[in-house]
Amino acid sequence: MSKKLYKKTNGQVICGVCNGIGDYFDIDPNVVRIGAGILACITAGSAIAVYVIAAVCLPEEKGI
Repeated sequence: MSKKLYKKTNGQVICGVCNGIGDYFDIDPNVVRIGAGILACITAGSAIAVYVIAAVCLPEEKGI
């Protein structure tokens, strides 16, 4: 069975993107959230645009 990237709505903070990425790579979602926040500060907000695109494009996890 292949792994797929989904928005994980169980335990989400905003849209579930960081939670889904953390689940996909088997790491704590809080680490992903901190990394996303740091990246957003460094890239002058470009990471926010990537997050919004991911929130729109990624499907929600089924069978929650």
